[in-house]
Amino acid sequence: MSTRAHNFSAGPAVLPLEVIEELQQALPNYNNIGLGLMEMSHRSKDFDDIIESAKSRLRTLLQIPDDYEVLLLQGGASLQFYMTALNLLGPDDTGAYINTGTWSTKAIKEANRCSIAKSVWAPENDSFTRVPQTDEIGSTEGATYLHYTSNNTIYGTQFQRTPTSDLPLIGDFSSDIASAPIDVAKHGLIYAGAQKNLGPSGVTAVILSPWAIERSITVNGLRKGGLPSMLNYKLMVDKNSMFNTPNTFGIFALDRMLAWLERQGGVSAIYTQNQEKAKRIYDILDGSDFWKPHADTDSRSLMNITWKIHNAELESVFLQEANANDLKGLKGHRSVGGLRASIYNACPLESVDALVSFMKSFEERHG
Repeated sequence: MSTRAHNFSAGPAVLPLEVIEELQQALPNYNNIGLGLMEMSHRSKDFDDIIESAKSRLRTLLQIPDDYEVLLLQGGASLQFYMTALNLLGPDDTGAYINTGTWSTKAIKEANRCSIAKSVWAPENDSFTRVPQTDEIGSTEGATYLHYTSNNTIYGTQFQRTPTSDLPLIGDFSSDIASAPIDVAKHGLIYAGAQKNLGPSGVTAVILSPWAIERSITVNGLRKGGLPSMLNYKLMVDKNSMFNTPNTFGIFALDRMLAWLERQGGVSAIYTQNQEKAKRIYDILDGSDFWKPHADTDSRSLMNITWKIHNAELESVFLQEANANDLKGLKGHRSVGGLRASIYNACPLESVDALVSFMKSFEERHG
């Protein structure tokens, strides 16, 4: 394990070594029951304890109101793009969407398959360098909810505060869940893929308000035959996320990640760490015109830092040298190019310092 590289992948992302070792120990014989973690029944008492522990930890860490429900589903945020609209909107209902990048663009596309999705803000010329201020968001009149993507992995932008609206908020927190305090009670629904801050890919946390559950029932009643079972929030609540066999390994890993977060001091403590990690990299990017940060200062992400080099030809050299120095996953998304450092909760400060040291050296040698 001493040869582990510094991992800046956008996801699936770095996991703490102590969590990986816990998972490793559980594989051949979980809790001395004679069965491996991935071999036990999802209907067993042992797994029931696991899923209840995961949900309880998430409730405590995010301060989820008691009357909200927590689901641990499959399909990722990409399924939730469609599932939220399907459950919360009738065919003639409208959802309002703040379009801040690739993922909110996809959410709009999927919602339009079963309802009406209305963009109430998008940047000029598709230049996703920032998120809007509240007074820039267009009219949401006639809409049922306001949807936003809290953090944008591709462009490196992030909402620094929760959007203000009279409508229930739908938040896609896939890439920054549990990285900073959020007011869950301001949201009608929150969803988040696990593979950034909550564990490996294959599990999606969905947090439902009583309003969202009631909408699921109401919209269900408007459709002939109701909603498909696997896409029905109310059914998933009734079945405790186990209408079918869930991702038992992923849910255990999520529980272990949340236990690790508790040991770090919780969300507020990890938020302080995340701010410090991001500051160290942004200080380098702002230190000279050798680097070209992508996001506007007031919209910068603490999770995904994106930039280019003033001489674009140097970017391939940067990646080659970084890889040789065990700095992995720094290539920008294929749609925008450039460079990207993803520094989720489990990315240690030591990795950030190693990257900063390398960037200083690279600028000295190529500037």
